[in-house]
Amino acid sequence: MRLAGTSYQWVAMAVLVGAGAGLAAVAFRWLITSATLIFTGTADYSASHGHPGHPWAPWLGGFFVVLTPVVGGLLFGPLVQRFAPEARGHGVPEVMYAVSQHGGRIKGRVALVKALASAICIGSGGSVGREGPIVQIGSALGSWLARIFRMPESRVRALVACGAAGGIAATFNAPIAGVFFALELILADFAAGSFGAVVLASVTASIIGRSFLGNEAFLKLPPFTITSAAEYPLFILLGLLAAAAGVGFTRILYLIEDFCDWAWRGPASLRPAAGGVLLGLLLLVLPQMYGVGYPVVQAGVAGSYAVGFLVLLLVGKIVATSLTIGIGGSGGVFAPSLFIGAMLGAAFGEVAGFLVPALHGQVGAFALVGMGAVFAGAARAPITAVIIMFELTGEYSIILPLMLAIVVATGVSKLMSPDTIYTLKLRRRGIDLERHPGTELLSRTRVDTVMDTSLRALPGHLSVAEGARRLLTAQHPAVPVIDAEGKLTGIVTVQHLASVLNDDDNNRDRTRLFDVAEMPVTILPEDTLLMVLDAVLGSASNAGVPVTDADGSLHGWLNQETVLRILSSTNALPTSGAEQRTGGPRPSDQPRSRTGGKRKFMRRRFQRPPDPQPNNGNRSGTEMNNGISQAGSDGPGDGGSPAH
Repeated sequence: MRLAGTSYQWVAMAVLVGAGAGLAAVAFRWLITSATLIFTGTADYSASHGHPGHPWAPWLGGFFVVLTPVVGGLLFGPLVQRFAPEARGHGVPEVMYAVSQHGGRIKGRVALVKALASAICIGSGGSVGREGPIVQIGSALGSWLARIFRMPESRVRALVACGAAGGIAATFNAPIAGVFFALELILADFAAGSFGAVVLASVTASIIGRSFLGNEAFLKLPPFTITSAAEYPLFILLGLLAAAAGVGFTRILYLIEDFCDWAWRGPASLRPAAGGVLLGLLLLVLPQMYGVGYPVVQAGVAGSYAVGFLVLLLVGKIVATSLTIGIGGSGGVFAPSLFIGAMLGAAFGEVAGFLVPALHGQVGAFALVGMGAVFAGAARAPITAVIIMFELTGEYSIILPLMLAIVVATGVSKLMSPDTIYTLKLRRRGIDLERHPGTELLSRTRVDTVMDTSLRALPGHLSVAEGARRLLTAQHPAVPVIDAEGKLTGIVTVQHLASVLNDDDNNRDRTRLFDVAEMPVTILPEDTLLMVLDAVLGSASNAGVPVTDADGSLHGWLNQETVLRILSSTNALPTSGAEQRTGGPRPSDQPRSRTGGKRKFMRRRFQRPPDPQPNNGNRSGTEMNNGISQAGSDGPGDGGSPAH
């Protein structure tokens, strides 16, 4: 049965997915609370004062937290390994991969396994968030429904985004942030059709979430005001620190995951239990790391901790989350990045209040700005970061410093690392979501091997009328214009010469081409096609760009169709080895064979695509570019010069 053939059916599907994601978020919250009650006897152990023992085993005192991650690992480890290995880890990269590379297809059972595994992991002490799992749960629900009703691939992707938006909206009570999270991170597209569906799903999920979970602001801030423009440099500095924290969190996360991969040689199903011993020892030292830790965030925002302890909590969260993911736990990194940002911002606010008395008591504002900035530095989703911080507090007074710090953190983070905390997980498997397979070939193909050398340039002394005649004869949308020394003076196009002739009827025979030629972007023969891709695709009249050497002498022309032909060649590269074996990306923490242990520690190898076919140097530009016609000429002495 096919659905979504009409706008009414499409609206109904978006609302249905939103409702399902909202109910799933409520059920998932209940699962986490229930698991935490079973494992600790409290609704949230991180909110406990001191280090209380478990009511079922009071003789253990606080030492019971050493055992809870082990028991939890024994439960969810085999569950994930047996039914859905893709449910391991923080979830969002798997959804991004499914949308980008597999048409949004996600196995339906992933939702159930992810919910159970993440609830057990968080309830037994895993220091991860619940947002990543609910994104994967909602996305799997959207994908499953879309495939049941045999919807086209574009609608499958959109419904996956609807599920992700609904999960975020219901979990955080943040409908706008849910929309932009799905569009900015999952779809990477703000098309109007997708936008409308995602908004419907997010609103529906929020209504359901508020009905069950209430409509209170997530964090409460004391009044905050900016009294002087001189305070803004402090938020710029906080943005710089947040970028470093976000990138540092990303690198440590995968460094510890690499260490766990290297160290563990047993069955994958037992890895969470074995690693749970280390996590339990960390929880014994810092019980504030137990679970998601939102009560600790609220206390940090309220200014309840000293600077030294805030720094300790910051470092502890990075290690605890990285260890939880590294040993094979299931949970998100969204909430940990907010936790890290809150501790960083609160510590910064304490120091700022000490140095600038006017800022005393504004720790909460700095903590909130730090939360958004660290998330932006780690995930590079600035729109989502700004909106979600605003919706979490309902406080508009901090919007300007928040935007400033987030923009700084995003820009600096991009300078420090090409990948985000989500895309790095995929790149380590040889998957680049931003790069089409054909671009691998572009990166190793030089311009001079494929440029057209047959297109004749027009001498600049020709009249505009004569230039127009020869341009039409050339049957090419643009032709280069050169001076007597063969140097490029510009290009002329059909549209441009037509405009000149129409505006200057009386002088068409006296106006010369070098008077009207426009200088375009030029490229060098030794450039790679990847380096010049934007210039070629953005060329005037889609004609391509001229190729010159450093002193401006014309060598040839690179046509847009040449680049597009290579870019669209999806068979230019083989699928990565992991995908050839499994039909998808290999979970980074799958068990490796003993032979795999021979690889150097902390080193990842990528399969390199084959080199492009060598150019024997005798192929003409005409052969490479389907024989673009030369500009017409009356004879060898007419002044028409070939491109050198």
